[in-house]
Amino acid sequence: MGESVQEATITKWFVKQGDLVKEDDLLFEIATEKVDSEIPSPVEGIITKVLFETGAIVPVGELVAIINLAGEDDIEKKSDKNDNDDGSSVVELKVEKPTTYKSEKFFSPLVKSIAHKENISIDELEKLQGSGVNGRVQKKDILGYIEKGKVSESIYPQSENIDLKKEPIIKKVSVSIGSNDQIIEMDRVRKLIADHMVHSVHTAPHVTSVVEADVTNLVLWRNKVKDEFQQKYNEKLTFMPVFTEAVAMALREYPFVNSSVDGDKIILRSKVNIGIAVAKPDGNLIVPVIMDADKKNLAGLTSSLNDLANRARINKLSPDEITGGTFSITNFGSFRNLIGTPIINQPQTAILATGSIEKKPAVMETPTGDAIVVRHKMFLSLSYDHRVIDGALGGAFLRRIADILESFDSNRII
Repeated sequence: MGESVQEATITKWFVKQGDLVKEDDLLFEIATEKVDSEIPSPVEGIITKVLFETGAIVPVGELVAIINLAGEDDIEKKSDKNDNDDGSSVVELKVEKPTTYKSEKFFSPLVKSIAHKENISIDELEKLQGSGVNGRVQKKDILGYIEKGKVSESIYPQSENIDLKKEPIIKKVSVSIGSNDQIIEMDRVRKLIADHMVHSVHTAPHVTSVVEADVTNLVLWRNKVKDEFQQKYNEKLTFMPVFTEAVAMALREYPFVNSSVDGDKIILRSKVNIGIAVAKPDGNLIVPVIMDADKKNLAGLTSSLNDLANRARINKLSPDEITGGTFSITNFGSFRNLIGTPIINQPQTAILATGSIEKKPAVMETPTGDAIVVRHKMFLSLSYDHRVIDGALGGAFLRRIADILESFDSNRII
């Protein structure tokens, strides 16, 4: 579920005790980090015990159900025979959870246990082509890999001795409540957002730089081609794909902005994965991620953006689609706001806010002298982590984004 996720709410069970399930059959649905996700079974067997009811809030890593893998002998079993109503016995399985395996991809406890015992590193595991849903590595995939003799020397990541500073003790502010005041309990998602924002401000010293960009060429181009774009790609063309394209180009030129901080180490990300903040109907925000944004053309970015945004609003994103971001963009302009100072989405080191595009009078040089003309302008604001991004770097990166947008080719072919 991602390193930052501490708990999940079980919102629905698809199985009950006694059901036979196959690998990749749906077990239950969870709500975590603003996403409802359907969780498939990592193994084939019989559901012998369901340990939590619908609506239960469960810590990540907690055992939620027991599946009898009748006949399995390649993992440790704890023979704890319990009598069912029909007199049959069950076997509770205890699979070791290797704590050193950290990956953005999902691997079942069984697969990780086999990999751990066979000295298969996380790098090798991530390269395996799985036969499960969405390419997920199954038991037969890793066993086939082992049988082919392709297991290399163990390259387990060593645990890092990071001095984690304790969170400050935040005193609760005493709030007086009037007789006519209304008290509303925060929902689960709002609590998660609140904790995430407080953590970010505590972790990273925020600095915000602002520039104003003349995007007249971009506005005229979009007005000219949006109908043709819709007909050709069956996608609505907004300004956000162009903003994303400009950010992806700038991130390749300024790799230190595409980074994370781990203690006293700076991690320069090899991929440009851009998260786009989306407002949901319930008032909460979610940030789906466009993977390898720098490798997509404008049509690809538009398609990805529209798809992710539409599914985000109806809670149909998977956990993989909201993790792995290396930079984020939030569009204040969608609320007709001119400017804002966004909070960094940890563990990233920067976030861009795009303001509303407005017509403004501007002074332009002409062959006959200066003239006041109407131009389309917008504010771009960049919040960045001052531990690794100084004002010079942050300012240069932001200026580069503005320059890319200002130099947009109004004759660009879609």
